[in-house]
Amino acid sequence: MGRIADSQKTVARMIRLYCRAHHRSQAGSDGLCPDCRALLDYANDRLEHCPFGDDKPVCARCPIHCYRPEQREQIRRVMRYAGPRMILVYPLDGMRHLLQLLKNRHKQC
Repeated sequence: MGRIADSQKTVARMIRLYCRAHHRSQAGSDGLCPDCRALLDYANDRLEHCPFGDDKPVCARCPIHCYRPEQREQIRRVMRYAGPRMILVYPLDGMRHLLQLLKNRHKQC
């Protein structure tokens, strides 16, 4: 699996964790509320158009801020909530994301 597809899977899982905890009563048939569905679609679009391609760093270490301010704040809230829980709910994905973050710790893009 390429870096973009891996990032899309990780973001989708983070958004699902967040939505399940914060918007359960509004969830549609796919398990996401309309706002979280829109955020996921937006994040996937941004990832598909990432200028770094499969050499992309984790978003927290990226020098390019490709999200609009409103969506950037939404994804920050999601990641702040879901990031620590990824290790418990999706241990392999959580560890992979953590290792990628550590790997890119000193790397300048």
